[in-house]
Amino acid sequence: MAVTSPSNRKSGVNYFLEGFALIKQPGLRTFVFIPLMINLLLFSAVMYFAVGKLGDLFTWMNGEIPDYLTWLNFFLWPLAVLTMLVVMSFIFSSVMNWLAAPFNGLLAEKVEQHLTGKNLNTGGAVDLIKDLPRIMGREWIKLKYYLPRALIFLILFWVPVIGQTAAPILWFLFTAWMMAIQYCDYPFDNHKVPFDDMKFALRNTKGTSFSFGASVTLFSMIPIVNFIVMPVAICGATSMWVERYRDAYKNPSVAAD
Repeated sequence: MAVTSPSNRKSGVNYFLEGFALIKQPGLRTFVFIPLMINLLLFSAVMYFAVGKLGDLFTWMNGEIPDYLTWLNFFLWPLAVLTMLVVMSFIFSSVMNWLAAPFNGLLAEKVEQHLTGKNLNTGGAVDLIKDLPRIMGREWIKLKYYLPRALIFLILFWVPVIGQTAAPILWFLFTAWMMAIQYCDYPFDNHKVPFDDMKFALRNTKGTSFSFGASVTLFSMIPIVNFIVMPVAICGATSMWVERYRDAYKNPSVAAD
């Protein structure tokens, strides 16, 4: 399938940053709010539990170390909480992609309608519920694509010298590619474009795909800010779909440069 090549090309970074403006649009706020609140509520509940356990750990530790070392708490507590925030942020990014998948697809649909002025006619809430098996099946396909490759890259971290030098760079590039796949897949899937065709389209625009995914990855590493990365990335990815891919799948005769 060919991919469109608009004269006013944007970079993947531009598409991602455009998402910040799109999430503020009046007609889209509701669809941004639902997955965002699910994310916040679950993250807050888990963090409340985790901080409580962290408190128990420090209480035990204070009972084991000499009194003259208790001043270390002033440094260890902030470090422990910051580390927990970063780790939990990455875990929740993965979990929330599953829990919020139906809402993410709906947000991508509404963003496309906003950008094109055309209704996709995908039905209402009842149709969304009926479509859940297919939506979750698509998430499973992405997970099967991700896991074996992630395992290979993680093994590289244990390879002396060469592997340990290259592994962080390769892991970042792989993560950027997966972020592009994860979020661009929502508008593609709304149009029932097969997963392999979606990957082929993204490979045809590697520079845009990687710069978009890299932007998502970098912002996902920032605690608190990462709460809004998901809706921002969906909005940006949908804008990229509309400008770069939509016409090609609507009109197979469209050719790439």
